Amino acid sequence: MTEAASTQHSSSAWLGTVSSAQANFYWVRLDEKAGNGPYQPLKMTLLCTRRARLKKMGQQVMVGDRVWVEDPDWEDARAVITAVEPRRTQLDRPPVANGDQVLLVFALVEPTLDPHQLSHFLVKAEATGMDVCLCLNKRDLASEVQQQTWIERLCQWGYTPILISVQTDPAFPALAQALRDRITIVSGPSGVGKSSLINALIPKTDLRTNQVSGKLGRGRHTTRHVELFELPQGGLLADTPGFNQPEISCHPEDLAQYFPEIRQRLEGDRCQFGDCLHRDEPGCVVRGDWERYEDYLAILKNCLAQQQLRQDSPDPEATYKVKATLAGQVSHEPRLQAKKYRRVSRRRRQQALQELRCELTDTVEPLSDLDEIDWESEN
Repeated sequence: MTEAASTQHSSSAWLGTVSSAQANFYWVRLDEKAGNGPYQPLKMTLLCTRRARLKKMGQQVMVGDRVWVEDPDWEDARAVITAVEPRRTQLDRPPVANGDQVLLVFALVEPTLDPHQLSHFLVKAEATGMDVCLCLNKRDLASEVQQQTWIERLCQWGYTPILISVQTDPAFPALAQALRDRITIVSGPSGVGKSSLINALIPKTDLRTNQVSGKLGRGRHTTRHVELFELPQGGLLADTPGFNQPEISCHPEDLAQYFPEIRQRLEGDRCQFGDCLHRDEPGCVVRGDWERYEDYLAILKNCLAQQQLRQDSPDPEATYKVKATLAGQVSHEPRLQAKKYRRVSRRRRQQALQELRCELTDTVEPLSDLDEIDWESEN
């Protein structure tokens, strides 16, 4: 923190990390010996609210934020957040700040691993700019042939997966090493075992779990909010709600950088045109027979449609709104003009009639029809 920034905090300010957020309340884990006050807490967690000034400034507080709290009540473990430090990284869905890497958790079976769904999650994770770690759970339910097939397949995509089984493996040394001393955002569809994995890594968390729906063949939602958990070997895990299809919104020119296969092809050679989108342009070195090329074209088509929608409307927020269901499906609906379809209240109708009567009585004799109006009734 710079000297200029330190002058903005009072002598009783403490620095900490937001570990959980629900509604307008935030749980902040204080740093060791990070405060200016007379009391030095040891990783104490305080229930905090946000200073009204931050709300007026539009300053959002997210899980993972480094924040300053003041006026702590040590007995009741309460305080107020007065400032938010600049973020290194930021995700909007799920809302997490200052993450170092994304841990994508998928199941080999139950639910069956869908390559197109996995591809969308990988592209979304690559778009964050953070490192991507891929973990495949429930290997005890898959055959050796299935496991080896997926390992070879994902290596061609540019990823080396870590295969585990939360039910049978006593420890996860390879995974634990990848998580050490880093803030990791756990993501993936519902029912793949994210909460069970966190319970295995951090037994004291005791997160609620659920079984895969037999009728739909996919997981049920159990995690409802984002929360940070401290790993025994060091580092933090951010558990996030599961969803089945992430929304990918980026510039079409940037999409190619989120595919390791395309990055590898562009390292050795370049396309004929600098703005090549790798569709049907002449001299393209990317277009070809590789597995995820159809996924790339499908995502590119959606990104181009979103870009056209933004260009056609000078103010997209005023003409359409984006709605996302629990299943992760995204739709665009027209946004109604403010107050255009709102019913006029009874008070406003009465005020309008009274103003009209005053205008008429100032110029002509009172009208008997107006005198007979019941001003207290709705009609």
